[in-house]
Amino acid sequence: MSSSVHRDERANPTGDRSGMTRRDLLAVTALGAVAGAPAIARAAGPQGQLTWGIHVSLAPAWFDPAETSGLITPYMVLYALQDAIVKPMPGNVLTPSLAESWSASEDGLTYDFVLREGTKFHNGDPVTAEDVKFSFGRYRGVSHDLMATRVAQVEVPDPRHVRFKLKEPWPDFLTFYGSATGAGWVVPKKYVEKVGDDGYKKAPIGAGAYKFVSFTPGVELVLEAFEGYWRKTPSVKRLVFKVIPEEATRLAALKRGEIDIVYSIRGELADELRSTPGLTLKPVYPPAPFWLSFVDQWNPKSPWYDARVRQAASLAIDRKGINQALTLGYSKLTGSLVPDSFEFFWQPPAPVYEPAKARQLLAEAGHPNGFDAGEYYCDASYSNVGEAVLNNLGEVGIRARLRPIERAAFLKEWGEKKFKNIIQCGSGAFGNAATRLAAFVVKGGTYAYGSYPDIDELFDKQAIELDHARRAATLDKIQQLVDERKVAAAIWQLAFINGYGPRVGEVGFGLIPAFAYTGPYEDITIKAT
Repeated sequence: MSSSVHRDERANPTGDRSGMTRRDLLAVTALGAVAGAPAIARAAGPQGQLTWGIHVSLAPAWFDPAETSGLITPYMVLYALQDAIVKPMPGNVLTPSLAESWSASEDGLTYDFVLREGTKFHNGDPVTAEDVKFSFGRYRGVSHDLMATRVAQVEVPDPRHVRFKLKEPWPDFLTFYGSATGAGWVVPKKYVEKVGDDGYKKAPIGAGAYKFVSFTPGVELVLEAFEGYWRKTPSVKRLVFKVIPEEATRLAALKRGEIDIVYSIRGELADELRSTPGLTLKPVYPPAPFWLSFVDQWNPKSPWYDARVRQAASLAIDRKGINQALTLGYSKLTGSLVPDSFEFFWQPPAPVYEPAKARQLLAEAGHPNGFDAGEYYCDASYSNVGEAVLNNLGEVGIRARLRPIERAAFLKEWGEKKFKNIIQCGSGAFGNAATRLAAFVVKGGTYAYGSYPDIDELFDKQAIELDHARRAATLDKIQQLVDERKVAAAIWQLAFINGYGPRVGEVGFGLIPAFAYTGPYEDITIKAT
């Protein structure tokens, strides 16, 4: 193995970019300082309970890192129950967690991880290199195929040492392994082999700061502090996640003191939250663009095959109006499905609202009276966005019917390519421009219903390009083509508006850069009374 160059991870204190250059990856070695050395346990131990009002129905699939989708939602649970080799944490996008350090060979073909000593799963078993290898091997979530084609083998020289060998240099290995997928999150091999995949989702055992107590589908998830967690002893004894799909009901429960923290409060309700004494409005900015995917654009018989029709749909959307009405103007109108905080982000021309031009383009494309666009599929928790966009589309003659679907089912059917017509998409997953394109645009992507050969060719080219400037230029070109062809029509980059009540001390919003939810959970506190 060729030599590695090392650097203290504190050299990247801001953590405000979700990608790292190959030079960064070759140079970084993680000493664990940012992750935090184990704190002195409080004499009384964890105390009290905090209750969340969750905007989506929790799915057992989100308890298991192996099934992680290319969206942020599963990490709401993973950050409590599970732990990863490296993961986004306060101060650093790739913070050492179960690994105390890592290094990369100069030729970019080998990555070595040294596990932190003394880490344990909730059942008391030690976290070993075999668990790391096993977890990577059973991973079947987003970008699984991509990683499988690039990783030659995983070796275990000893119980605290894991070595990944790549088939060719891959500058994004750590970005995929450590932030954009769930492949680096570690489950106990012996326990999973004993209970099986289905049994694991019913009674998950992880290595995170909180252990599983109970799950009532559609009602609540209950977790309890794991006092053996390596980073620090959690302050709060019990976390309860209550499923409350209706925004007005969530806000009412917060005002009554029945819950302490709510996710996703929008429009007039957000205004009401902001003006209520004792409650705090907190918008956060995850890397979460929303866009329309025209999944039939590769079918010559579909109206969406014509780029003018896709352009018309984009011109029909009143983004500024929707932003003001639903997120108090907090959301960003970037015009891209790649977040503006990501490394290799290319800024497209600002999206415009021109319904007259949209009607003209539809007429030129042979649809002077518009057309029936079929069903418009969306995550039910964002059906109000769908309603607003559908109204805009209808005003120019693109007639569609809203099909809101509960989130877990929506993600499953989306990934299984069961939708047609129009999908309202969104993703707040970590990564960089390449990871986002890999999941949603290029051939083989989990959520890509088709692709363009020239874009696929450019993507393969950038994936092995070690020169940062040349790679950036190629990724710029891909994003430019996506914009010009209107492969997708961007809506906005979501401002995720939340709230919390007077009992909460450290709420955890914004501690992890670009994370949608509260975290790390072990840092959250209740105010002293």
